[in-house]
Amino acid sequence: MVIFIIGGSGSGKSEYAERRAVELRKKSPDAELVYIATMEDTDEESKKRIERHRKMRAGKSFVTRECSTHLEKLSTGKKEIVLLECLSNLMANEMFSQSGRNTQAVSVIKMGILRLIKESKDVIIVGNNVFEDGMEYDETTEQYLQQMAKLHEFVAEEANEVVEVICGLPVFWKGEEYEVY
Repeated sequence: MVIFIIGGSGSGKSEYAERRAVELRKKSPDAELVYIATMEDTDEESKKRIERHRKMRAGKSFVTRECSTHLEKLSTGKKEIVLLECLSNLMANEMFSQSGRNTQAVSVIKMGILRLIKESKDVIIVGNNVFEDGMEYDETTEQYLQQMAKLHEFVAEEANEVVEVICGLPVFWKGEEYEVY
């Protein structure tokens, strides 16, 4: 099962994604929950966000693996339910950090996602909806947005379900509607 969950900042997409992972594990109690954290702690704001996400998943039995770049090198197992949080951080890291691959960002992230899908029991991928503010941006930001659009399209195509979370409520664009408590 591949689930793609998107939403705006503060929409509740991360909490929803974690609940979905926990629900999937109930169906496979021998599975391990793996949280792939992509955010680099480069400043105070990112450190606060990382801490907030750690608190959100505390007590849910996630094993955290840090992976800010080079997702294609990360190994997972057939008994792992993987939650990748999130595509926009991973893309920014691949495009702009020293360890990233800039112009190859989309292709290397696609390779990493395909590897996760092949190796893991289930994969949940979280992405930010960064396309709706209608602002004009500089060339670099426009390139980032174009690359994110390509990546979102790819993930949506690979996914069994595509869910947009708005104000904490899931809106299903692809696949069966699924109630999570």
